[in-house]
Amino acid sequence: MLAVRAGRLFDGERALGPGAVLVQEGRIVDVVTGDAPTAATLVDLGPDACLLPGLVDAHVHLAFDAGRDPVGAVEASDDRTLLARMREAADRALQAGITTVRDLGDRSFLGVELRGQLGADGPEILAAGPPITVRGGHCHFFGGEAEGAEAIRAAVKARRDRGCQVVKVMASGGNMTAGSDPERSQFGLADLALIVAEAREAGLPAAAHVHGPAAVADAVEAGFDTIEHVSFQTAAGVRADPRTLDRIAESQIVVSATVGRVPGRQIPDAVAQRLEAVLANHGRLHRAGARIVPGTDAGISTAKPHDVLPYGIVQLGGLGMTNREALRAATALAAEACGVGERKGRLRAGYDADLVAVAGDPVTTLSAVHDVAAVFRAGRRVR
Repeated sequence: MLAVRAGRLFDGERALGPGAVLVQEGRIVDVVTGDAPTAATLVDLGPDACLLPGLVDAHVHLAFDAGRDPVGAVEASDDRTLLARMREAADRALQAGITTVRDLGDRSFLGVELRGQLGADGPEILAAGPPITVRGGHCHFFGGEAEGAEAIRAAVKARRDRGCQVVKVMASGGNMTAGSDPERSQFGLADLALIVAEAREAGLPAAAHVHGPAAVADAVEAGFDTIEHVSFQTAAGVRADPRTLDRIAESQIVVSATVGRVPGRQIPDAVAQRLEAVLANHGRLHRAGARIVPGTDAGISTAKPHDVLPYGIVQLGGLGMTNREALRAATALAAEACGVGERKGRLRAGYDADLVAVAGDPVTTLSAVHDVAAVFRAGRRVR
């Protein structure tokens, strides 16, 4: 048995005093305060360390290289090259304490393949495979085009059969695909409801990429498990419908907020111009009681490398979350949103022994999440 001791614990919900997490065969067997059992092999992280559940990023793209032209890099790479790059991205995430990533779009189901290759040697990858989109639609280059009820049913079934952990649909256009309009819906309410129903039948959660106000409203009505971005983009700027905001809060659908960017790295002017308004709407949702988790969209730009989540956690504090709420959003709540809340995101007996230790106390100083001291994946120290 392994005992990982620290001067502080955050269990995914609340702060605890000095204690230890007891680990055996990759799982947590107990969380104790005070001294660890003498029979256990002790890893003492010191009195200034805080031990937390491994972090969960609810929205990444391991296939994107966080370079100046991530789409071009994908299109110029064969699958073996792309898979190797995804492996590097996954390792970078793990070294930052991100022990679970939800990959919401790749090519050729490479995320599923990488999940199988890495196992506990990398973060747990919850892969969507190619996102479902319309012909020539947002991220069509990943190969997930499907239109009409028959094609949609076949697309969801294919993701189940290929071993995906989530179904992703591009309900609106996007900002990274030539010819795609993020303000316009790509699927109507009936198709979105069908995707949700088919995903439920397959035993999979469903996530919807939404920018335009109509797409946001339809995704909420269709009953998706998570809605991504939620930017309310229009030709006149960011225009949130108050009724949709209220419905999001009332329904308790999870908002995967596109937070996190490395300071000093350039983002597109159009994104910068609407960012303040988008975050203001997220803050309004938080105050209304909506469930919000960090989904960084890691990989899409130089400002979003695959270890960017700690910046996103700090940014959640700017939405009005307390430090404890921001930490919970990136651990217990994010795990629930991604469909793995019964085994990840908490320091609790029976849960996976995915742990991160930081120097300092993030409950009082949220930026301490940047100072990673140790990472454990399935009970094995990887940093």
